[in-house]
Amino acid sequence: MMKKKTEKLRDILSGQPVIPVLKIDRLSDAVPLARALAAGGLPAVEITLRTPDALDAIRLVSHEVPEAIVGAGTVLSGKDFTAAEAAGATFIVSPGTTQELLDAANQSKTPFLPGAVTPSEIMATREEGYRILKFFPAQEAGGAGFLKSLSSPLADVHFCPTGGITAENAADYLALPNVVCVGGSWLAPEAELSAGNWDKIEELARAASKINR
Repeated sequence: MMKKKTEKLRDILSGQPVIPVLKIDRLSDAVPLARALAAGGLPAVEITLRTPDALDAIRLVSHEVPEAIVGAGTVLSGKDFTAAEAAGATFIVSPGTTQELLDAANQSKTPFLPGAVTPSEIMATREEGYRILKFFPAQEAGGAGFLKSLSSPLADVHFCPTGGITAENAADYLALPNVVCVGGSWLAPEAELSAGNWDKIEELARAASKINR
């Protein structure tokens, strides 16, 4: 089952250069935001469990935006994993890796993107069968240069770096052989969300969908 889950996750992440990382403060933003991002060429999104409305946002988007591929981020426990899956998340993302999360993932058919930064963390997660990992916080942990240095000794592991990724530096990461996509929060600026400027968000998404890799 691990191989199938890895293939499913790879299909989701490789389908677009940038996965929008979203913090939903107002539930009413969830559906129009997901629609705007999908219209701009970024159907896969990560809704982080950082707000009280996050699970409801995942549920709404999964039910009302069929063109979207909604994942759950900032999943920190087995309870979070189960709740996000029940809400309709089609992939699960964590900033790190714990045995509790690995156990929950092993009991689930939903693909899991665990976080790892150091060579030891990456090797330990690799031993569990994972070949695609979240690299967070990317910029603060060494950036594209650090990831490039991992590409030879850990050649069969690929990453979705997140944290400090911007429209200006995303291409530096995407040029690396061990990067499958990047995660970015710049696609949903608070000012545009507050104004309900979905056309601007669609424009940002369209530009991000065309970043070379």
